[in-house]
Amino acid sequence: MIDFDWNEHTFTESQVKIANYIQKHIQHVLISTEQEIAREVGVSIATVSRFWRVIGFQNLKSFKTAIRHELEVSPAGKIKKVKITDSASNLYLTMEKSIGLLQETIDHLESDQFKQAISLLRRARRIRVLALGPSKGLGELLVYRMTRFGMDIQLIRNQGNELFEDMIHLKREDLLIIFAFTRLLPEAKVLLSYQREIHYHSLLITDQLIADFTSLATMTLFASRGDANEFHSMIAPTLLVENLVLALGMENKQDNIKKLEHLSDLRKKYEKELPR
Repeated sequence: MIDFDWNEHTFTESQVKIANYIQKHIQHVLISTEQEIAREVGVSIATVSRFWRVIGFQNLKSFKTAIRHELEVSPAGKIKKVKITDSASNLYLTMEKSIGLLQETIDHLESDQFKQAISLLRRARRIRVLALGPSKGLGELLVYRMTRFGMDIQLIRNQGNELFEDMIHLKREDLLIIFAFTRLLPEAKVLLSYQREIHYHSLLITDQLIADFTSLATMTLFASRGDANEFHSMIAPTLLVENLVLALGMENKQDNIKKLEHLSDLRKKYEKELPR
């Protein structure tokens, strides 16, 4: 969370309402207009417009710019914010914190929404996964486990203008899975824009509950990684990925069990030549 250095004792009643709304819905404010904020708070647009100067900004645009800059904390800055632990186990990512991230993810995962994601996975002719930066490991995990079910699933490894080499092969029957944590990378923007031309489906996995890009995909699943200015954990996204794999495995349970049993047989047959 962002700590706003505001002296609310000097605010009018309407300004207090605006301040409280901003503190609780900062991500939504970053993609809202003054009219939308005024409607949500229940004050006039003029009151919202005057508020920015009261808190030291020229207008809404300058406020958004400053907040976005503060939210873009560097990796070093996130580590600096980690508190020294008194725990005998020397754990910094505590059980309580981990459970909180998992619970927030589960709370925002609707049953129908999850079933729709599984349906997209099951019906796709091919699946391509864009997982760049810190989400690369999640993409590798997803591909590794789903390949066992005989699915045509691969990571998109090209970046920059080399992405076009992958795009020319995308078809209407394909599914594109995109991991978009914090923001939407240029490669993801291009792929989602191209979707409108080819009409393939897309599944966006993100840690943003409210963002201007979440509506671009066919559907979106949320996985909490913590507040914007703290160390981002992959515990909850991993839980989401593994549940997708398990749910998909249960769709054609007997066939998938046969594939996995065949895998076990191969391991036993060639364990001397290729030990684990």
